Amino acid sequence: MSSVLQKLISPLASTPAEPPRNKVTVVGVGQVGMACAISILLRDLCDELALVDVMEDRLKGEMMDLQHGSLFLKTSKIVADKDYAVTANSRLVVVTAGVRQQEGESRLNLVQRNVNVFKSIIPQIVKYSPNCTLIVVSNPVDVLTYVTWKLSGLPKHRVIGSGTNLDSARFRYLMAERLGIHATSFNGWVLGEHGDTSVPVWSGANVAGVNLQKLNPEIGTDADKEQWKATHKAVVDRYAVCECENV
Repeated sequence: MSSVLQKLISPLASTPAEPPRNKVTVVGVGQVGMACAISILLRDLCDELALVDVMEDRLKGEMMDLQHGSLFLKTSKIVADKDYAVTANSRLVVVTAGVRQQEGESRLNLVQRNVNVFKSIIPQIVKYSPNCTLIVVSNPVDVLTYVTWKLSGLPKHRVIGSGTNLDSARFRYLMAERLGIHATSFNGWVLGEHGDTSVPVWSGANVAGVNLQKLNPEIGTDADKEQWKATHKAVVDRYAVCECENV
């Protein structure tokens, strides 16, 4: 007796399914990892999304939430597993996995613990997706991006760190908030290493092409009576809080 499925759909061809053209994998389903996954889905950037994490219960729950919400998405396939075979044929892999910084722990100790984690993650990614591009988000991101490049053996242009993109976004928002404008109306960048050693480029800070340093030559310096450098300090302080909270 034919099943409902057999009565509803008749196969027209027996050719094997083609691999996905724009598969993206997110490694780590913490707050940062899921924010990345949801952003990728909402922007319709992939035809398949894979999630990987060692915490099986949480991984399954996050996968099911995304699958059940797929009615509102265009991505047809969302999969998850702790086995890296699920990541096969990825074009892009976003690495957000890692241990969080403990209270009183030095950045050097955090680096070593996350290097140990990456030694088990990166070779598995490259094994199943040798042609992928890696984006590293885990902290300390600059060091771990270099570690990822060494562990992966990939060309340097295919191993990218998120760098000071987050610092710059926070800087733009806080500067715009103080000026009473929308963040998109303020232009400015933070360069260097992500975190407490980052450097705001005050000479490039402008609103609609009007350079703030020309309006206030001492902006961002200790001599600045308006103390604009406090805005960058707020960026750094927020980084310190988030590094301990987000995984």
